[in-house]
Amino acid sequence: MDVLVVGSGGREHALALALGADPAVQTVHVAPGNPGAAHVAETHPLDISDNDAIADLADKLGVDLVIVGPEAPLVNGAADAVRARGIACFGPSRAAAWIEGSKAFAKEIMAAAGVPTAMARVCENADEVAAALDAFGPPYVVKDDGLASGKGVVVTTDRDAALAHAASADRVVVEEYLDGPEVSLFGVTDGKTVVPLMPAQDFKRVGDGDAGPNTGGMGAYAPLPWAPPDLVDDVVARVLQPTVDELRRRGTPFAGLLYAGLALTSRGVRVVEFNCRFGDPETQVLLPLLRSPLGRLLHAAATGTLADLEQLRWQPGAAVTVVVATHGYPEAPRTGDVIEGAEEVDALEGVHVIHAGTSVDQAGNLVAAGGRVLAVTAHGPDLAIARDRVYDAVARIHLEGAHHRMDIAAAAVLGEVNLPRS
Repeated sequence: MDVLVVGSGGREHALALALGADPAVQTVHVAPGNPGAAHVAETHPLDISDNDAIADLADKLGVDLVIVGPEAPLVNGAADAVRARGIACFGPSRAAAWIEGSKAFAKEIMAAAGVPTAMARVCENADEVAAALDAFGPPYVVKDDGLASGKGVVVTTDRDAALAHAASADRVVVEEYLDGPEVSLFGVTDGKTVVPLMPAQDFKRVGDGDAGPNTGGMGAYAPLPWAPPDLVDDVVARVLQPTVDELRRRGTPFAGLLYAGLALTSRGVRVVEFNCRFGDPETQVLLPLLRSPLGRLLHAAATGTLADLEQLRWQPGAAVTVVVATHGYPEAPRTGDVIEGAEEVDALEGVHVIHAGTSVDQAGNLVAAGGRVLAVTAHGPDLAIARDRVYDAVARIHLEGAHHRMDIAAAAVLGEVNLPRS
């Protein structure tokens, strides 16, 4: 099987690395890719906003499977264009991807499917926003209705800050605040069957102790030693399967990765958000733990045969991912600084360095080309050892002005993640 992964970030590098370990996959292509992906796959220039260009490249390469990584091309209809050429594609149609493209649409789907989520109001002007903020009270949660790369959310006790964020978007969703720890659960689906991956926890805010603004994600870990033993079964039964069934009922079946961002509240599981693709940095922490062949799993989802697949197998132990970000991220990330030590760290046993925002300058140096530059993942026999290994690895990488969180998985290792009581 030959596979084309569309995208240029850390998710695509991680996917290419895992696909390359699948004996059934002969060749992995990534377009446009990045310097990290180029070490594990064949890379090709590509404008991922051009659906015809994506389909043309898949045709030209003669691949058996296309995996569309980022949300923007999925919401733009890239998967539809690939399927129109008769090529299997892992990724939802434009209509189904709207579950990430519009927070309001996601709320509509959840209401129809009976999926538990936060109470919310869709607001299109300042008066509506003010009324919603007063109705729900602080902490205030304001979300851009459209795509915002994981950064279009403000959670604050400052009413003026909430109003200001709402004023920056044409339409927002104002929600009640959900207490309790957050969990990410990925569901691979062919539009009927849902196969859940292992739950993970990511860290959205830029600073230790969840300080500072939201980001695309600063780290993650899995498994979750504190999670209820029936969490996965409960989320599949109450969240993922009803959502997939509702989308199929509407004539827009979802075939791809349905990402459920969840809060484990005092009233039970509640959906914080849906995404229509593999998320960062959970992908980087989960794929090294997956023992089952990734190519076969994603091809089964793309071809409607997930029900025939054997149960997923996982590596023992745990994994922790820490994101290295550039100076000034997320407000004003600085680019062009040279990155040293990444290749040496990637050669360490049980460690992977996934490139997200990197490029190579004219002198051949690896340099920062985005905000979140690298995601360093370490595996270990338990969470504490994996955590020690990843921070040792991160300390060996040098990027002037870079920063990273120091508390990824710390509370879990200390047994300090508490579920709220009902």
